[in-house]
Amino acid sequence: MYVCICKGITDSQITDAVAEGATNLRQVRKALGVASQCGKCGVLAQEIIDETLQMHTACDNPLFYTAA
Repeated sequence: MYVCICKGITDSQITDAVAEGATNLRQVRKALGVASQCGKCGVLAQEIIDETLQMHTACDNPLFYTAA
């Protein structure tokens, strides 16, 4: 879905930027230009960044135990 209409940025592009190492809105803005014109997409972009980071953290720390 389109998040930033001004720049034509999608949620997938934001997710990809986070996967490539961006960890905050400033870094995503620098990489993609999101929230750099009218700024109305900033809140949604931040939510997508936070959710993506949370998913990556959950994948790195699985919540299961291995039977010995």
